[in-house]
Amino acid sequence: MAEGGFLTTHVLDTATGRPAAGLVIDLARLDGDNCEKLTSVTTNADGRAGAPILQGDAFTVGTYELAFHAGDYLRASGAPVTEPAFLDVVPIRFAIADPAAHYHVPLLLSPYGYTTYRGS
Repeated sequence: MAEGGFLTTHVLDTATGRPAAGLVIDLARLDGDNCEKLTSVTTNADGRAGAPILQGDAFTVGTYELAFHAGDYLRASGAPVTEPAFLDVVPIRFAIADPAAHYHVPLLLSPYGYTTYRGS
């Protein structure tokens, strides 16, 4: 794994009980009204980004946002989705206070609800 602090995530489709493969996730750093997109990843067959999303010198104290493109994933999975989708892009804003720690921010997703937490 990465040296020092790093950020990981995974997505579980709670409607099917399976990992959410092929879900696009954008990561941005927030600074006041400024929002800087840092990267975009797509989940693998295990519903995970293949590597830490943020690490090294880029992993700094601050406020971040993971934007999970749930609507596109749900449509592609064949889930019953209204148009427009009830959940389209799910933003999770969180803060990194300790740049030496591992932050894991997972998403548990269904067409009409989601849950997140700080995991390990």
